[in-house]
Amino acid sequence: MAAPSIKEVAQRAGVSVGTVSNFLNRPWIVAPTTRQRIQDSISTLGFVRNEAARHLRAGHSRTVGLVVLDVANPFFTDVAEGAESLAYEHDTVVMLCNSKTDPVREGHHLDQLEQQRVMGILITPCDSADPRLLALTARGTPVVLVDRAADGGHCSVSVDDKLGGRLAGNHLIETGHQRIAFIGGPLTMQQVKDRLAGMTATVEKAGDVELQTHEVDVMGVVEGRAAGERIAQLPKRSRPTAAFCANDLLALGFLQAMAVAGLRVPQDMAIVGYDDIDFAAAAAVPLSSVRQPAELLGRTAMELLQEEVAAAELHRHRQVIFQPDLVIRESSSRP
Repeated sequence: MAAPSIKEVAQRAGVSVGTVSNFLNRPWIVAPTTRQRIQDSISTLGFVRNEAARHLRAGHSRTVGLVVLDVANPFFTDVAEGAESLAYEHDTVVMLCNSKTDPVREGHHLDQLEQQRVMGILITPCDSADPRLLALTARGTPVVLVDRAADGGHCSVSVDDKLGGRLAGNHLIETGHQRIAFIGGPLTMQQVKDRLAGMTATVEKAGDVELQTHEVDVMGVVEGRAAGERIAQLPKRSRPTAAFCANDLLALGFLQAMAVAGLRVPQDMAIVGYDDIDFAAAAAVPLSSVRQPAELLGRTAMELLQEEVAAAELHRHRQVIFQPDLVIRESSSRP
């Protein structure tokens, strides 16, 4: 059976097709009694509006693309929660895409989102200098960078990751550690570079502290566990007594490796993570972590996108930078 049409809704409600169209798109201009008759007609007939056709006429949809590096990372789940909460308030839908830190996969998602004529794209890119992002904006699809600072070509929301690295470094040095490992990667990722730069600056200022860098290809639990196993096998005289992990998933894997190796946390190895996901506080040894306001990042990114869509040519890009803070728990408290 064919789906009921807008014409049938109008006939049953005793109004014109134009009035039904106004009800669907600008209900505030339709009289309350007329709105009720149209709603009753829609409910009786089971009418569902054809959003695809409306999008074709308007030139864009009410869908926003959200492209993240790793959908398995709870940090990005929280970012998505913040973006979706504001989207819902404005009758907009968020389409989540997972790049898996793969530029080719990321490009595929961007192509598909543009073809779908999305209202805009929120993205944590593999490379924030990718010319594809500027090309999207030039062709009419607004792009907001999330957890990345932009150079002015886009709006962006980010966290001062160099400060985050300094906070972790100061804490570990103040608790007496003179050999510290940094676990993170790939080092081409701007967040990782900035977190390492903050830690490096703190170590250099201290003067008598050694920093060992252990690069990983992916920032996940498995890679953190592997890095921990390698470090645990080092001779005690050269083994670090503390580790700063570039995210909490690495830190959780690293913590597992310490337990298997029989090294006590924090007595033999202090650990600090990054992001402060829920699992950090719930770990067997609660993890210290540099906290990022993940939900606020997502919500603010959506606000910036909506501003850009509403202002069009009058829009001026903004770069919003939040400050991280260190949450100290048992994994790095003074032995």
